[in-house]
Amino acid sequence: MRTAICDTFGIDYPIFAFTPSEHVAAAVSRAGGLGVLGCVRFNDTEELERTLSWLDDNTDGKPYGVDIVMPMKIPTEGTSVDLKSMIPEEHISFVERTLQRLGVPPLPEGEGRDGVLGWLHSVARSHLDVALNHRPVLIANALGSPPVDVIEKCHEHGILVAALAGAAKHARSHVANGVDMIVAQGYEAGGHTGEIASMVLQPDIVDAIGPDVPVLGAGGIGSGRQIAASLALGSQGVWTGSIWLGTEEYQNLQSNAGWTEAFTRATSSDTVRTRIYTGKPARLLKTRWTEAWAEAEAPEPLPMPLQNLLVADAHNRINASGDPDVISMPIGQIVGRMNEVRPVAEVMADLVAEFEAAVTRLESIRK
Repeated sequence: MRTAICDTFGIDYPIFAFTPSEHVAAAVSRAGGLGVLGCVRFNDTEELERTLSWLDDNTDGKPYGVDIVMPMKIPTEGTSVDLKSMIPEEHISFVERTLQRLGVPPLPEGEGRDGVLGWLHSVARSHLDVALNHRPVLIANALGSPPVDVIEKCHEHGILVAALAGAAKHARSHVANGVDMIVAQGYEAGGHTGEIASMVLQPDIVDAIGPDVPVLGAGGIGSGRQIAASLALGSQGVWTGSIWLGTEEYQNLQSNAGWTEAFTRATSSDTVRTRIYTGKPARLLKTRWTEAWAEAEAPEPLPMPLQNLLVADAHNRINASGDPDVISMPIGQIVGRMNEVRPVAEVMADLVAEFEAAVTRLESIRK
């Protein structure tokens, strides 16, 4: 399982792993892939600085990447108070009523964190500045092309830039802006995702941008067979996310019985694409929380970042409660294959072995 992109990044396998956990990212890189740390959870630069220093020291010299959340168009950002004043009382009341109805208790005094800051453009800029003082080989942007000056700054530091795309026209725009690699993220994916399924999207994007810009397939990839299919569609590698939520290393970041039960019992049909998490369409695990927002009396989700600010405390409370029927979890349709918690190295080994078996089977058919 080796493509040109392996030589570009100095990795053994073209498996890129997006994860908010530095422990998962480091383990993937040590196992021959490229771990990509999601930065949106970091509200201050000091915590990110410590985390990237840890990654520098715990990847055995192997490469890693960083994922930021930065819109290309710079928004006008007011203070936190200004933002809160823009949230309708109807929405605030609905969230509190729903939490009470679902039996979600308040957090203990002093616990919880502001979940909205990492989604602001100014904070994403600070994430980039910190990352440039470390040794990532890739900066990925979850919201498409970052501003051109950001792309240029990354290139000045010898760092390649990737952008997610959910349609061929978006991919063409990213390439025109100077992005080096496209992540073709299909409808099946967890978190922010578009409306076109991976089987259709990947060849659309490969054909649209031509052979000079590598494409990573994303969405619904959790086995070696699916990696083989992605490469057959023209991608040079895969961008994976949800499957790493079910690893032992991820438990360092998120560990409670409710979280584990929620994804291990879910099927591939137990997700929903909705705007309730951030204000933009994102795929989440289907729970009583998502169902409440689909009821007739529920208000329409607010635009980003107001929706983040509205539900940040609710998500802290929900996840702390550990109720698998309520939990708020961005996850893709691949959740149906995540029925046990395993170490990253074992997941990586299985992906490679399954890929080799799939290719061998295809070769026997060809003969």
